[in-house]
Amino acid sequence: MPRERACRNCRSLVAGNKCENCGSTGLTSSYAGLLILISPGNSEIAKLLGIERPGRYALKIE
Repeated sequence: MPRERACRNCRSLVAGNKCENCGSTGLTSSYAGLLILISPGNSEIAKLLGIERPGRYALKIE
């Protein structure tokens, strides 16, 4: 299984060549930390990062 890449625009982790969350093609394999959001509306971390959709996200993009 290929390593997921992080979208530089929205931090979403994706397996393909295009972000399924925002449509960006600016992806990187250089990231640290993993955030899994199930209910972003109830998450203080999601509010701080500006994340509105459930999914897997990178905490730090290098």
